[in-house]
Amino acid sequence: MTAGGRVVVVGAGVAGLTTAVVLAEARASVHVIAEQVPGVTSLAAGAMWGPYLVEPKDKVNRWGQRSLEVFRKLAEDPSTGVRLTSGIEASRTAEAPPDWATTLPGFRPCETAELPAGFSTGYRFTVPLIDMPTYLAYLRRRLDAAGGTVERRRLASLEDAGPAAVIVNCTGLGAKNLLTDPDPWPIRGQHVVVTNPGLTEFFSEDTGPSPDLLCFYLHGDTVVLGGTAIDGEGDLTADYKAAANILARCAEVEPRLAEARVLEHRIGARPTCSAVRVEAERWEDATVVVHNYGHGGAGVTLSWGCAEEAANLVAADRRDPR
Repeated sequence: MTAGGRVVVVGAGVAGLTTAVVLAEARASVHVIAEQVPGVTSLAAGAMWGPYLVEPKDKVNRWGQRSLEVFRKLAEDPSTGVRLTSGIEASRTAEAPPDWATTLPGFRPCETAELPAGFSTGYRFTVPLIDMPTYLAYLRRRLDAAGGTVERRRLASLEDAGPAAVIVNCTGLGAKNLLTDPDPWPIRGQHVVVTNPGLTEFFSEDTGPSPDLLCFYLHGDTVVLGGTAIDGEGDLTADYKAAANILARCAEVEPRLAEARVLEHRIGARPTCSAVRVEAERWEDATVVVHNYGHGGAGVTLSWGCAEEAANLVAADRRDPR
């Protein structure tokens, strides 16, 4: 399986493309193999930076903070699709803000008059919003510029990705079959993309464990409305009843959205594990496999931190005299 210094990254979602960029810019010979380029679930993301419902907490905090640093820098270039945007996260109950939110620029509790009807608490902050189609195209351009190559191909097993000195596994839910890993499971998410009726701030509700989410993330002329989080479901067929409910929930908070024109429906299956897996293993034939998957709904949030850790594991293998 080994082949010089060739590194094969399997998967072209946000985890795979970011990891490939980090490796290629470190002068590794990188080849990406994926059935979908870019990955459909990453394309469907909202996306707002925020380390929601993902473990292990200590590593997640470190990975997320590193990604936040990178996104703040990328927001200086409009072509990346990353924007620093102010907005509100609110709750219908007296929920305390998560620790990560209190460290963001502009953080402060909301006045009662700032909250929509029915909400009792909320807080305002400024955070990166990422327009995923634009951002994934940016990552692809960056990978191409660094000399990385991409191949669209479905693999029957991870071994089919060789020959390679190192295989980086960013397959998300694909790890269930390619590795027979029983841990990954899908959480179905659906968003509705509409024309922007003049919004300048995002809104997100802390809905706890509910499968019915309420958020809207603006990306220039469009707004991504969310959403759903249906545990255990991976079907990617558009659910128009769910879409109508998403529109209704969002319009209740922001009435201007009721008149917005629907542009598209985006559906993905968040690749969820009991804990994010970023680690290396060595196969009997000496091929090293570095795993980077299981990010759930925090794939964008953790992308740069996890990619750099995965790249460090690749570099450590190259220094290993075995």
